[in-house]
Amino acid sequence: QVQLVESGGGSVQAGGSLRLSCAASTYTIAYCMGWFRQAPGKEREGVAGLHTDGTTRYTDSVKGRFTISKDNVKKTLYLQMNSLKPEDTAMYFCAAVPYNSGRCNALLEATAFTYWGQGTQVTVSS
Repeated sequence: QVQLVESGGGSVQAGGSLRLSCAASTYTIAYCMGWFRQAPGKEREGVAGLHTDGTTRYTDSVKGRFTISKDNVKKTLYLQMNSLKPEDTAMYFCAAVPYNSGRCNALLEATAFTYWGQGTQVTVSS
């Protein structure tokens, strides 16, 4: 079992930055990790994924603006979000799946992930 707790959300004006954190209850070296978001009335969307081999994936709308990273010593996953836009407004969730699940080839697919945090709200005003 992996428990995940997100933090760092908030309200920011367009063009601003936020860094989201996701603290894990255990070391996640053997887990693929991801950030997802869900806006009201919309489906959960994969934002960024991080494979155990260091490979990253991003949805097209955030490429060049968001960066996913992980500190294995601190057991924390990050999402640095720059040049934020109103359309980035959503609840952001982090997720984890064991590497040996065979599902790390779908880093932007919510159905691939086993463990989820409760989310942190990001609101970007124009």
